[in-house]
Amino acid sequence: MEDKKQILTFPALFEATLERCSDLPAYAFVGEEPISFRTTAKKIHALTAFLEKIDIHPGNKVAILSTNMPNWGIAYFAITFMGAVVVPILPDFSPDEVANVLDHSEAKTIFVSSGLLGKIENYKSDFLKNRIMIEDFSLLTNDNTSFQFDPDAIPSIRYNVNEDDIASIIYTSGTTGRSKGVMLTHKNISFNALKGRRIQYLDETDRFLSVLPLSHTYENTLGLILPMLCGACVYYLRKPPTPSVLIPALEIVRPTTMLTVPLIIEKIYFNKILPTFTEKKLIRLLYNIPIIRKKLNSIAGKKLYKTFGGEVKFFGIGGAKLNKAVERFLREASFPYAIGVTDLLKQHLFLQVQTPKKRFSNQPALQLKILS
Repeated sequence: MEDKKQILTFPALFEATLERCSDLPAYAFVGEEPISFRTTAKKIHALTAFLEKIDIHPGNKVAILSTNMPNWGIAYFAITFMGAVVVPILPDFSPDEVANVLDHSEAKTIFVSSGLLGKIENYKSDFLKNRIMIEDFSLLTNDNTSFQFDPDAIPSIRYNVNEDDIASIIYTSGTTGRSKGVMLTHKNISFNALKGRRIQYLDETDRFLSVLPLSHTYENTLGLILPMLCGACVYYLRKPPTPSVLIPALEIVRPTTMLTVPLIIEKIYFNKILPTFTEKKLIRLLYNIPIIRKKLNSIAGKKLYKTFGGEVKFFGIGGAKLNKAVERFLREASFPYAIGVTDLLKQHLFLQVQTPKKRFSNQPALQLKILS
């Protein structure tokens, strides 16, 4: 349960977690050794010191254009711990859309991953002064090229970050025109993350497998801030989550928590599960009988649960409407899914988590028992 007196800022939440979980795993690529929260804290402080060197101050805008990786979160926290404002940019934005975000936010610095560097190579601005490779925090452009990231550096001052300070400007996907920037405070984001823990209790024994862009508010709040305040470990993929990449990762990580969009589980259902019930005429006919369909879905659900590592207790689905047939399958398969995550972030609503026999809502310490 969250402490009601807890200061709702990222540095305060991280400090509380560090006191409990300093030597526990925090972030890793799948198949690699995680770094601890203690090591993460050291990297954050060193990167904040580096940002000081290149003239970043509280209130300045710093963008992140990167695929998911441990350094994404380290950059995010280094920026916000010093009172600067992080501007996450969706990796699939076009160069024009990226330019629009950089122009509108007046970002002074950008962290960029090597694979996305081409999206800003022709970008010019009176505001953007620094470009930093996020993989190693090397400085690409600056008036003083002698500045280098020092992993042992510490910030020159202790920053006073308040709950109502702007932490992030999230830009929409621009479906109705140019992207709109939404200003979110430390308290905005932290409050939602804490409420997420009320829906499904998580702690330092949990493991997240991150497959959605950290620049999206859904993954950002529940896949970065939530595990940080819980002391959970987050694992990242080095490649896009295609079946050939995702399935081995699930076997290695055996995640307890995942956040997805409907497309992922819909592809699994329509491409892998449904064909097994429709290939043969007899099974196809039997599958149309509700009582038999439920039994077949239950059997398929056990296999699906094992495919996901056998330890998933929260499988969040948000960002779009879930296909009705797919949801019926998940319900009859007793798969521990939850839908409506996006509504939570927008309206502070509680989710309903589907378990084999009943739905639970607003449970502070809910532990799902699967296949028991």
